[in-house]
Amino acid sequence: MKNIRLSLLIPLLCLFGTTKMQAQELKARVTINHSQVSETKVDVFDALEKKMTEFLNDHAWTEIKFRENEKIQCNFHLTVNTYSDTDNSFTCTLLLTANRPVWGSNYMTTSYSVRDAQFNFTFREADQLEYNPTNIDNNLVALMAYYAYVIIGMDLDTMALMGGTEVLQTAEDIVSAGQNLDFPGWKAFDDSKNRFGLLNDYMDGSMESMRKLRYEYHRNGLDQMAEKPDEARTAIAESLELLDEAHHAKNMSQVPQLFTEYKREELINILSKATKEEKERAYEILFAIDASQNEAWQKIKK
Repeated sequence: MKNIRLSLLIPLLCLFGTTKMQAQELKARVTINHSQVSETKVDVFDALEKKMTEFLNDHAWTEIKFRENEKIQCNFHLTVNTYSDTDNSFTCTLLLTANRPVWGSNYMTTSYSVRDAQFNFTFREADQLEYNPTNIDNNLVALMAYYAYVIIGMDLDTMALMGGTEVLQTAEDIVSAGQNLDFPGWKAFDDSKNRFGLLNDYMDGSMESMRKLRYEYHRNGLDQMAEKPDEARTAIAESLELLDEAHHAKNMSQVPQLFTEYKREELINILSKATKEEKERAYEILFAIDASQNEAWQKIKK
């Protein structure tokens, strides 16, 4: 079934127009694994799960209008590593996955996925989570707002060339505000895979080919697969040249590798049906970016 979001959102996303559609963009599911701190009463975890879900889903993050069936489906899976009821502190690991519908099919592709091992914050059951962009003083609020904008911005980049720029710039503003919070993950140069490092690299002008890749791969590749499978497969194979370009532009960046991590199985499935030349070139690019996955990339050539 063709997805209305793809046909309507593309001409609107630069206009931020007004329609009678709802404003909320996310359909987030939050799950919390607290088995490592099982001696603690579960009430605080139930409250956290409920309030995180409401915060992500009830807030209008942009002025772009989404129908209910067009909202971006995403999963926030939180593993609680430690919790203290003395100071209400949590140290957690977040596994975030956001999905995007593919035109002309019921297939959902992963549009973004990341593991954040520094998802730490304080929270009490009675806390009210409110987002004020001019005064971000709560790390849990900052974390969720940052990922909300990243999810939306990354999604828009797959639908229009550089379509998520304005939204991703808001995520950058939150990173800047995070510098004043006494929590890890926001600081420049601490870790190339932290929140600062990944977004800073992605938005760097020298990595523009990475953003072009996301558009070419999804709009000219996956979205054409139902009607023109061979041309779509070729478009995806050719889009990997942009991935290679991004890798060489900033070879210490983790952004190209992150893309290959959450697209790995999809890439193998699509490229295993490509031409011999396309397979060889795809293997060469992917191996150069992440040689540790050589066993997986070898499947492309079979």
